[in-house]
Amino acid sequence: MGQVAFDTQEFVETLENAGLPKDQARAISIAVRKSHEVADVATRRDLEDVRKDLTAQITEVKKDVAAQFEKTDAKIAEVRKELSAEIASVRKDLAFEIADARKEAASRADKTDAKITLLHKEIESLTNKMIIKMASIMVAVIGVATAIIKLL
Repeated sequence: MGQVAFDTQEFVETLENAGLPKDQARAISIAVRKSHEVADVATRRDLEDVRKDLTAQITEVKKDVAAQFEKTDAKIAEVRKELSAEIASVRKDLAFEIADARKEAASRADKTDAKITLLHKEIESLTNKMIIKMASIMVAVIGVATAIIKLL
């Protein structure tokens, strides 16, 4: 806060020139000086200085906040870039794994098809053998029946 400029010597001389005794003039001067020292009143200049200081501080805070936002935006952009690269890497790895799984599935399907074809051939072979055995049994049965008929 500003102090009011007060020249005690000049004030004493003014009072003495007005006709007050020297002791009274000094006592009044001291009382006025003390009243000014005790008065803690802001002047317009003080208020203007505070306003300027606050404006400067607000400007600095705004700059700091803007700088922090820029840093944060840069960090976010960096994280996005890293995540994009990581996602691309994972997609690439998954594409290879899917391709390998498809190849393996195709290979197993081919093996299964080959086994099924082999089973079909085996069943066909067994069927032919059964037909031959049944035909042999029928020929034998007909032969036995013919022999029985001749005997009778």
